[in-house]
Amino acid sequence: MSKVILVVEDSPSIRKFITLALKIQSFTVITAEDGMQALEILTQNNAIDLVLTDLNMPNMDGIKLIQEIRRIEIYKELPIIILSSLTSERDIKEGLDAGANSYLIKPFNTKKIQYEISKYL
Repeated sequence: MSKVILVVEDSPSIRKFITLALKIQSFTVITAEDGMQALEILTQNNAIDLVLTDLNMPNMDGIKLIQEIRRIEIYKELPIIILSSLTSERDIKEGLDAGANSYLIKPFNTKKIQYEISKYL
């Protein structure tokens, strides 16, 4: 059975690009447009193996999403990778302090994403 990755990204074009890149690697991909939708998916589906999330999103940003995920007992150890255009040391520290395992900066290439995912899955 293939591993399931939840991609949380408000940009439809980036979401589609990431989804295609992951499906080529034989991952099952579920997508969400923002943190609220992602949290809803996570509470209804305990088969998620990794979350790849943006930070700047409407309704619930990536930092809040990560904090909420870490409050759910079954997801305390869930690998979370941030994929963001925010590049300051403060942003990166905030993301990792919130509970993310890795922080990737946009623009990105698929090899870098695949490498980061391979660390956890």
